Amino acid sequence: MQFNLNLDAFIKDHVTFRQESLLKPDFDKYQTELQNSINHKAVLVIGGAGTIGSSYIKAILKFKIRKLVVVDINENGLTELVRDLRSSTDYHVPENFITYPVNFGDRVFEKIFQTHGPFEIVANFAAHKHVRSEKDSFSIEAMIENNVLRARKLLNLLLQFPPEHFFCVSTDKAANPVNIMGASKKLMEELIMAYSDRLPIKTARFANVAFSNGSLPLGFLERLQKQQPWSCPLGIRRFFVSPQESGELCLMASVMGESGDIFFPKLDEDRDMIPFDQIALSLLETLGLTPDICQSEEEARLKMRERGREGESAGEKGRESDGEERERARTDIQSFAPSPLHPIIPSSYPIYFFGSDTSGEKSFEEFYTDQEILDNETFINLGVVKNSKKRSIEEIDAIFDRLHDLFENQTVTKAAIVDVLKIYLPNFDHIETGKGLDSKM
Repeated sequence: MQFNLNLDAFIKDHVTFRQESLLKPDFDKYQTELQNSINHKAVLVIGGAGTIGSSYIKAILKFKIRKLVVVDINENGLTELVRDLRSSTDYHVPENFITYPVNFGDRVFEKIFQTHGPFEIVANFAAHKHVRSEKDSFSIEAMIENNVLRARKLLNLLLQFPPEHFFCVSTDKAANPVNIMGASKKLMEELIMAYSDRLPIKTARFANVAFSNGSLPLGFLERLQKQQPWSCPLGIRRFFVSPQESGELCLMASVMGESGDIFFPKLDEDRDMIPFDQIALSLLETLGLTPDICQSEEEARLKMRERGREGESAGEKGRESDGEERERARTDIQSFAPSPLHPIIPSSYPIYFFGSDTSGEKSFEEFYTDQEILDNETFINLGVVKNSKKRSIEEIDAIFDRLHDLFENQTVTKAAIVDVLKIYLPNFDHIETGKGLDSKM
């Protein structure tokens, strides 16, 4: 069986249920202002190899910028980004375009910044974004280092050559956070807002990006490619935007916002929030497969192994007669084939649905709190938080000193870190179950 999947079409039809970008009306409304703010500008994108960062780059390259410098620790991701942009006719890639596989917290980044700068537009997408990354004190320290402490170094560097626009991505999980990842992003928001009187600071909280790197939906396709069973939580509903929408949302926020603004998409809970299990079942149906629902991970793995043996047996029988078909499978660039060696595959697929019981798992999503003042008039499909909390630099210093002291302790525990974060983030209500996502398929 040959799998044919147009992922963009699947996202529109079964995930976002939008045939055109959520941001199109706002881009149409502000096209002149966007052109005036973006064209002929020098742009620095940090974390540009990820899903949101690369989507931001593609959105800004619809305009005619003068210079583009992209930094990311993912060397392979940068390579693919360059190949993607150079192979497309959809983007205005400037002559002055260069990528660097470096950490934005390193000294070499400062050299790059000072050599290639100043930049009119700076956007930072470097972040730990997964709740699964808060396993213990070591992973939490790395998360806070990346999401918060390095951001401080970047802000101080920007003060030397202030850009016209600075954007640093946040998350919906920063609103009333229940996990440390969300708390770290809320702290990041408060950090950058402390600089909003000296730098043009903007950020955005938004929904899950459909089939983004490391996401559960993309994991379905990767499991399929590796002929492994699926595992999916039941009843976990989330808002979704497409990769294109994520980049456009961040671009609109970075250029059109006022300093201190926090953007979010206007999405309706009843219409736009869907469960992961619905995506899984829709994807199986689109691929021409029926779910073989299992009662445990072990059962799912065993069924997948049996399924592989059946495929091998069928492949051996048809090896001589299906040579031409398998050759077409290898050359069909539109197809998503799990294995060119086993083209004959049973029509059912093992999947294990489970109830969510891991730490930091919020049962619903929200983009703002009851205490935040909103502007729902300026943009058609975007709202803006206008009264984000602005701490003094002295308060930020005190928080950072406390965090540094905490991480100097070799025996610090996850619970101790949570307790310190709660001091500075009163709305932080951490959900701890003692279980993490790394214990699941």
